[in-house]
Parts: sequence; structure tokens; C-alpha cells
Amino acid sequence: MKDIMIDELLTKEDVTALILIAKKKQGLTWEGIAETIGMSPVFTHSACMSMNAFPQDKAEALVAALGLPAEAVDVLVESPTKTFDYTVPTDPCIYRFYEIVGVYGPTLKALIHEKFGDGIMSAIDFDMSVERIENPKGDRVEVKMSGKYLQYNAW
Repeated sequence: MKDIMIDELLTKEDVTALILIAKKKQGLTWEGIAETIGMSPVFTHSACMSMNAFPQDKAEALVAALGLPAEAVDVLVESPTKTFDYTVPTDPCIYRFYEIVGVYGPTLKALIHEKFGDGIMSAIDFDMSVERIENPKGDRVEVKMSGKYLQYNAW
């Protein structure tokens, strides 16, 4: 990583790198960071990776908790430009989520349409949690997603 001059304008990539460095140096977890600033681990990680914007007070709390430069607050509250790679990732954990959507995406869409009508689940008004569920056959990963239903407007 390049040396970041505080006199220079920090980018989202710079702040993400500073967060990851501070997290590692301090031996923190995402759940611990989230608890410290009073947010969910899912949103905290997403905003730290520049995929969402923090509210001002949460950005200030994160900067204080991690000992980041004060200038990072302005970057953390900026609306992000969300970009995605169009190639399927090779990381096994992330790939499995692509596989799940590939296999069950049409099923999820059909069931949403049957229960709600022609529309989508919001990824803006959205909650998600990840839990470990103990199981004698091998622990399970439970991912819960809840998004507001948004009906398509016919105009």
C-alpha cells in the first residue's frame, strides 16, 4: 500500500486499507467493531469495504475506535459508487453464494411473486445476519435476509 499523506485527499480505497490494517493490528473482529459502534456486523463490514455509507455519528465512532485519521469520517459518510465484477469469483465461500442464486434464484423469484405479486426484495431497506448453528452432523451456517417488498409500478 502506498504511504497515505493526510494532507492529500483520502479515497474510499485508502480508508478501507486503513480500517483493515487497524483491525489486524488491534486483533479485532467485525462483530466486536460493530458492537463498539452500535451497528450490525453485516452493515459495518459492508460500509468499511466501501459498499455503503455510514451515518455521521457511526463514522465518527469507527474512526475513534480504530484510531483512524479524522479525515476518514468524511470518506466514510460519502455515498459509494457500487461496482461489481461480472465474472464469477473463484473464492470458494463467495462462489457458493453465486451457486445458490444460480440454482435457487428463479425459485426465490417465483415464490416472492406468488406471495407478494410482481416486484422485488429491496437491498436498500434490508437486514441480514449470519449465525453459527451447532449441529451434531456438522455446524451449519444460517444466513437470514429480510428486505422490504417493492412492487413494480404500472404507469
